[in-house]
Amino acid sequence: MAALFDAPLPPLESVPDLHGLGLSAADLFDWIDTQLTSRVLDVHSRELQAMGESFYTIGSAGHEGNAAIAAALKPTDMAFLHYRSGAFFIQRQKQLPGSTPIYDMLLSFAASADDPISHGRHKVLGSKNLFVPPQTSTIASHLPKAAGMAHSIGLTKRLSVTGEVPSDSVVVCSLGDASANHSTAQGAINATCWAAYQNVPMPIIFVCEDNGIGISTKTPHGWIEAGFRQRPGLHYIACDGRNVLDIYRAAQEAERIARKRRQPVFLHMKCVRLYGHAGSDAEMTYLSKEQIAHNELHDPLRTSLALLEAYEIADRETMRGYLDALFARVRAVGREAIKRPKLADAAAVMASITPERPAKPLPPSLNPAQRAALFSHEKHNLGKPQTLNKLLNWALLDLMAQYPNTVMMGEDIGKKGGVYGVTSRLIQQFGPNRVINTLLDEQSILGMAIGCAHNGLLPIPEIQFLAYVHNAEDQIRGEAATLSFFSSGQFTNPMVIRIAGLAYQRGFGGHFHNDNSFAVFRDLPGVILVCPSNGESAAKLLREAVRLADEQKRVVIFLEPIALYNQKDLCEPGDGKWSFAYPAPEERIAFGEVSSFTMDEARIADITIVTYGNGYYLSRQAEEVLRGDGIHVKVVDLHWLHPLPMDALITSIGDSRRVLIVDECRETGSVSEELWTRLQEQDFAGKLGRLCADDSFIPLAKAAYHVLPAKEAIVSAARAMVKGAIG
Repeated sequence: MAALFDAPLPPLESVPDLHGLGLSAADLFDWIDTQLTSRVLDVHSRELQAMGESFYTIGSAGHEGNAAIAAALKPTDMAFLHYRSGAFFIQRQKQLPGSTPIYDMLLSFAASADDPISHGRHKVLGSKNLFVPPQTSTIASHLPKAAGMAHSIGLTKRLSVTGEVPSDSVVVCSLGDASANHSTAQGAINATCWAAYQNVPMPIIFVCEDNGIGISTKTPHGWIEAGFRQRPGLHYIACDGRNVLDIYRAAQEAERIARKRRQPVFLHMKCVRLYGHAGSDAEMTYLSKEQIAHNELHDPLRTSLALLEAYEIADRETMRGYLDALFARVRAVGREAIKRPKLADAAAVMASITPERPAKPLPPSLNPAQRAALFSHEKHNLGKPQTLNKLLNWALLDLMAQYPNTVMMGEDIGKKGGVYGVTSRLIQQFGPNRVINTLLDEQSILGMAIGCAHNGLLPIPEIQFLAYVHNAEDQIRGEAATLSFFSSGQFTNPMVIRIAGLAYQRGFGGHFHNDNSFAVFRDLPGVILVCPSNGESAAKLLREAVRLADEQKRVVIFLEPIALYNQKDLCEPGDGKWSFAYPAPEERIAFGEVSSFTMDEARIADITIVTYGNGYYLSRQAEEVLRGDGIHVKVVDLHWLHPLPMDALITSIGDSRRVLIVDECRETGSVSEELWTRLQEQDFAGKLGRLCADDSFIPLAKAAYHVLPAKEAIVSAARAMVKGAIG
């Protein structure tokens, strides 16, 4: 950093009146102190890395002007920050008396268990008190939830729900110029503009810190401005990222538009990147000496020093001494930070994945008169057995009334009532602010849900088909699933994600509407995956899923078998055995509880079939055939597919010595693999069998049944397992 003081300082194009900007000399010096502190921390992080004491060196060098953006905003404006926002975060910490930004940052660098936000799990910028949720480093993955958070501010006001932030808040979301090209960023900004174009309040400032390069890939000159200046619904403001006063001017204007007009702003901050992408990045391999020298010449700290001299606040020699003292202070704090304890064991690491939260009473259900009014359009159906889609619809009616902070969002869920009628008439009952028709973008749907959850709402987003979730799986995997882990349980985004899926649709859809693989959800720590098999279990399980989200702040995937939505019969047309009465509102299937069917509970089953979803339906058909053979069968419906309900399952199997696992998913990567392993680990001494789908995508029409388990195959497998044991 000695070069700051050795070369001539850059000339200033203008020296505006500080009072005209509403500033004092002390304000300007405070921001420059923040810039210097951020830079010294970047340098010291590399020093600590060389000592084996720091583990993350993507720094903010060249981007320190974002301190002025923090100064232009309120500390209650939620900030979704990318990893070059160190100066922003330090400046915001200064707005909270008693904060210790240098110590906190160094604890994070050192992966200390004392780090206030992640407790040593990752180097992240975050603070619950400062409304800064920690972000992953996945490119642009935080933009959809930032947009969702912006949408939620007006939503909570319209719904008279108390949010986590004041009703006049704005959202700030920073990103790099390279990240702006990512489909996630483009989708989130498009969704923001789409809403704002329709006069939906979207008070958000996207701060694009444009340093002209993404690791080693250059951004074409003028590309960002050309791509965002003329976007409908979006205000474009540019500023010189080298000059904190110009940044503050632009940030004030952006803040005014977002806060007063409740409209989105794209704040284009042109800056440079210094020190390479990260500590391990040798930028001389892809940049010339002249390019590196040019960036150093445009170091924003040089302009800041020039401002101090222009306003006669401090000369360079004074600041040289100031910087030396700052280095000494940071290094002294660093020596203490690296001594602080690290995470001691696996239990400490995993403590924040699903922290146990106190139980609380369920919200009261509607009284009989209120429920009669809510269900008045169904009075001719009440009391009669119904199908899965109908009972799910009724459960949603009850839950939306019971939990006033629930909101739904998804494609076609409004007046159309969803593809399969599951959300029918919900919009008529609860209005478009609680049943939100979205644009056709799964990333934006899930991002909206995550953002709404950040603001105290309880989202129930819908993904129209399981195959479509892969367009947006990082919103679940990288964002929703990790938030509690990386914030030590301080931030959560509880929600119930409804997904229509699985196979067995007759003559419809092919792979894109008959996706029989959900392995993507089963390796996510803390995420709950649940699958009903009929309307009765669906209603009970959905109530428990909402309880888990509301009380325990869990992310729950609710996987609904499409082929069973309208199924009324089990074995014969007209038998009505797959139509069920609507369970009373207080009835639930508890987390980790299984259900089972047998004709004689007192008798040990000759074989127990363990299954779920369509497999349970087919196994119940098979049970009737096997009963005719004199084979006594118990069929267990797992319900909970992640984590597996092993304790309840072992109890349900009891003394049965034969277990056939029927899994409608593919042989490779299916629930059956885990079930087999866990049963063996728990010393199940009987005979195990497994029947799965083939390792194939699902083709169209009747060809689908060539690669899926069928009733006949279940009967054959069960007969083979009990061969010779019965009469």
